[in-house]
Amino acid sequence: MSLEEFLHNLHFDIDKANQPNWEADWEDAPLAYKLYRGLPVVPLSTEVPLTLTGGEPPARLDLNRVGHFLWYVFGFTQLSQSVFPMDSPEQDSYPLQSYRRFAPSGGALYPNELYVYLKVEGLPDGVYYYDVAHHSLVLLREGNFDSYLAKALGNRCDISSCFGTVFVSTMFWKNFFKYNNFAYRLQGLDAGVLIGQLMEVAKRFGFASGVYFQFLDTAINHLLGLSEQKESVYSVIPLSVEVTIWSTNGRNLCENVISKELRQELPAIQPEYLERSLNVKEYPMITAMNAASKLDSTWSFRVIGERGAAERMDSAVALPHIEPLSYDLAEACRNRFSPDMDFVLGRVSQQQLATLLLEATGSFSYRNDLDEAYRSNDSRVTIYSCLYNVEGITNGAYYYDSTEHLLREICPGDYRLHLQTGMSLDNVNLLQVPLCLHVVGDKEFYKTELGYRGYRIQQMEAGMLVQRLLLAAQALGMGGHPLLGFDANLSDELYKIDQQGKTSLIQIPIGPYRPRPWLRGSLHS
Repeated sequence: MSLEEFLHNLHFDIDKANQPNWEADWEDAPLAYKLYRGLPVVPLSTEVPLTLTGGEPPARLDLNRVGHFLWYVFGFTQLSQSVFPMDSPEQDSYPLQSYRRFAPSGGALYPNELYVYLKVEGLPDGVYYYDVAHHSLVLLREGNFDSYLAKALGNRCDISSCFGTVFVSTMFWKNFFKYNNFAYRLQGLDAGVLIGQLMEVAKRFGFASGVYFQFLDTAINHLLGLSEQKESVYSVIPLSVEVTIWSTNGRNLCENVISKELRQELPAIQPEYLERSLNVKEYPMITAMNAASKLDSTWSFRVIGERGAAERMDSAVALPHIEPLSYDLAEACRNRFSPDMDFVLGRVSQQQLATLLLEATGSFSYRNDLDEAYRSNDSRVTIYSCLYNVEGITNGAYYYDSTEHLLREICPGDYRLHLQTGMSLDNVNLLQVPLCLHVVGDKEFYKTELGYRGYRIQQMEAGMLVQRLLLAAQALGMGGHPLLGFDANLSDELYKIDQQGKTSLIQIPIGPYRPRPWLRGSLHS
């Protein structure tokens, strides 16, 4: 199977993308986190703040503040136990136990890991792994790596002015063992959701952040001591509390840097960690995609120019002007969950809809290395929706024009049952959902400019938008449930985007929901 065919099947015909007769071996499942052995460990404070409403730069940046930041980004927040329904043939099985975090993940498997390069008071400068199981930092390399990291980013960021840099990686086996090749699509989305959570938390802590999707992969993985057959970094995110030089034209700032040459500046490290799975199967399509997506030269970095605007429709609904949504991020994170069968049909006001859409699309006013610096750039992913029972708005399918803050009508009607027929699992009753949103992107994922790396970048940007939608929905008293088990062809035809070279990347039902009868406890002091 060619890589082109693989990505097409991954989106439109998953059975063809997956290996046949695949069954997850839960007895041999991997851990949801790494456990390094024999390395120095720095415990982090568990006295986390219970509210997050600020945004001012911190008066004092120390290890405690960094630890609180990491916990809100990716720390364990809940222990969940669930059982099979009474009519399930597996009802005699033991309860399924999982550790939850504020950022959602497909199947709660969390294939991503967090690493940080830190230069803060009370901590030796160096590269650390965030040990989520013990809420601590594991030292991988001690020292100052400003020059090395700056070169790996093409000298597009003043790393010396940043107190930290976060690396979001993906461990391929962590969700491949369950989802087979479909894991590749999930891994990019999960990474994006995590990045979206990180950027929201960074704002509340007063940190400036930006996302680099393009970097010298092998050099960065070498810095962290990662085996590229098992794990690879997907994004690099510098953090600062002071003015930082940010440029998307780094290739003009220095000579070409070659990944293979740069890695020679540092000795190799091979830190030992617990795998748990005794039988790690091969995933050749995922390693092939990862290899095809790698960048080995800083002259390979690209900026995406002007993007074509979405097709305009004649009928439009102006949404009410609203003030930016102000809410306690900590509370929204604690309350957020995926309602599945707990949605309850209710009326949604125009104010709620306008707030939700404006808050979510605001996520793309963020620094990244794809857009032209100092220019207003349109988002690469957009929102389409099927609306029902929204105050003052005719039921129908719409495109949200974020530049004009209005809805452009595509076709009127009630499409809830139509969308329900396209779901592979009946785990959400769309007849109880007033807002069914679709994040839409370019079908060719900017392959001309970015190659196969464009696919995972697109999935990450979609995930970032999804997390903003989920947090905004929760702040408005509604729930959201991201779904990949839907027929993209069906929604693409409905929105008339199939002929525009666009496709639906993910489906998110959003609406009121009933309280779930469960027992739960938070994992913080």
